Amino acid sequence: MNGIGELARGDAVPLYHQIFLALRDEILTGARAEGTILPTEHELAALYDVSRITARRALDELAEHALVERRRRIGTRVTYRGATAPIEANLEQAVEALLAFGRDTQVRVISVEQVPADAEVASVLGIGEGDEVVRAVRLRMLDGEPVGEVVSHIPAVVAQGRIDRAVLEAKPILAVMRDLGCRIAGGRQTISALSADPVLATSLTIEPRAAVLRIERVVTGEGGMPILRTVASYRADRYRLSFDLHSGLAGQASAPISASV
Repeated sequence: MNGIGELARGDAVPLYHQIFLALRDEILTGARAEGTILPTEHELAALYDVSRITARRALDELAEHALVERRRRIGTRVTYRGATAPIEANLEQAVEALLAFGRDTQVRVISVEQVPADAEVASVLGIGEGDEVVRAVRLRMLDGEPVGEVVSHIPAVVAQGRIDRAVLEAKPILAVMRDLGCRIAGGRQTISALSADPVLATSLTIEPRAAVLRIERVVTGEGGMPILRTVASYRADRYRLSFDLHSGLAGQASAPISASV
């Protein structure tokens, strides 16, 4: 748990909410597992050097977010159940791992439209600015809760007019690409961290400035030509990537990769 000195007392964020955020993060990351009894109001007040009213508001907010249950004479007990078991595969099977992730979560298609490529998208896909691309926006759902927003761009010549809402609701986008006759030859992936802006926060039902994992993936086809660019923003409290690095055959590095929600 954060120590007393780690409360930003001059910050615009109220003290009770800072305590709530610290406890929430510990619950969501598994540091305080389901069934754990949290400190009492008196203990929290002493630990953070705040009033009992402030400590009570922090615990009440945890209960409002369905993370804990508060009962007289028993205390505040964690009721949140952690993430499901990771999906794992070797990097050589990364496409299959991504397909498995698509099958194990649900997708809600927000929009599918053909639009002119802006400068950024055109540069990544190796096409001309203004060339037509299919832009698809989807939400990844787990147990009815959004875990990620995914924005994909596919050159119109690759999509062949065959990518629509019904298609993307039925299959992961990589499976759709295969159905179009695309051979997935490789690609690159960039992972970064950011804070959710108000629009993204609303889509993912998180607070503005909450931590988000941004994964940009460019998939290439024959001859190394980019055929798909996807930017996914995942809730940091519901999604993680882990790599188990070890020496592979013929001196090549290999790494099992896991994605869990």
